[in-house]
Amino acid sequence: MKLLVDMNLSPEWVPVLEAAGHDAVHWSTVGDIRATDTQIMAWARQAGRIVFTHDLDFGTILALTRETGPSVIQVRTQDVTPSAIGSIVVSALRQFQNELERGAILVVEESQRRVRVLPLK
Repeated sequence: MKLLVDMNLSPEWVPVLEAAGHDAVHWSTVGDIRATDTQIMAWARQAGRIVFTHDLDFGTILALTRETGPSVIQVRTQDVTPSAIGSIVVSALRQFQNELERGAILVVEESQRRVRVLPLK
């Protein structure tokens, strides 16, 4: 999968995701660090990338616009470092690959994962 790691997550995620077989870039290497969430979503949609974030605003944008993409992966834990939840995220990506490729929001918590197919109603 092609992933875009949001600014609120460390660039350390890129090699972790690449080691798991994904094409990952951090927003700081491809876009303006002052870009709005809407601009980031538009770029991800155009580039065919899934947004990986700790920010709840991306889900809100999808709910309000009823867009079918891009897919969003939201981590909802206190410690969002790869060393703390890297294996959980990689496992969730494998588990929900089909849904993410079609358009979905995946919420990853330490104890559970939830997926909702887009568009949100």
